[in-house]
Amino acid sequence: MSRSGPADGAGNGALFAVGATGLELVTAARGLYSVLAQTLYQVARGRRERGAVVAQMYEIGNRSLVFITLTMGALGMILTYQIGVQQARIVPDYGMLGAVFLQLLVRDIAASLGGLMLATRVGAGIAAEIGSMVVTEQVDALRMCAADPIDFLIVPRFLASLVMTGVLVIWGGFTAYATGALTAHFAFGVSLGTFFNLTQVHAADVVTGLVKCVAYGAAIPVVSGHCGLSATGGSEGVGWATTRAVVNCSLATIVLDFLISSTALVVFGT
Repeated sequence: MSRSGPADGAGNGALFAVGATGLELVTAARGLYSVLAQTLYQVARGRRERGAVVAQMYEIGNRSLVFITLTMGALGMILTYQIGVQQARIVPDYGMLGAVFLQLLVRDIAASLGGLMLATRVGAGIAAEIGSMVVTEQVDALRMCAADPIDFLIVPRFLASLVMTGVLVIWGGFTAYATGALTAHFAFGVSLGTFFNLTQVHAADVVTGLVKCVAYGAAIPVVSGHCGLSATGGSEGVGWATTRAVVNCSLATIVLDFLISSTALVVFGT
């Protein structure tokens, strides 16, 4: 007759926790895939309320403009200064500072940092709005009226995010480059003509950056919309849904950044 000691009980508890976490991840992945598939299906159908996409473009784009401008401008100054300081320790020649910084912005930094900024602001807003509608039974009312919540709530935000993410990233990259040029001029004496150098930017860099804009613009509303639709309870459930949306959107941005950068390295070889 075998006896189970405390160690066996702790091991079983740990195994149970790992299994429960795995099941939760699988369930969340299935739900996320379902939302994505239904969103793409409704987009292909092409039927939606007039003006809904434009209204969401204003909410996502115009209301994020100041936030993106301030954050990307500050990051442009910080990154340019740090690149210049490190370069001075090796070769005190700032002739290619602007060219290298622009290549980094176009290929990765502008899209990735802009995507993370939008993941916090836009993702939280979408999850909070949809989650509030779920807990107040407005989504159930839509279903009773034969309206698809995916088509009514997520598709307009999905299309608006696809457009405005690219616009905001391009604007944020321009702002970061402009503040970087001023920083290089006043901190290292680099003339504006020398800093504005396009020789290091190639077609592969532009394509990679644009693909990241599209990927982030598609991921943020789908992930945050799924978090909002899965909200339960009252205001506490909406709060948890908003927190999950920020975390999951940020993780999705980082994972997509890695996948797209790796694919670009294989395809373009640079």
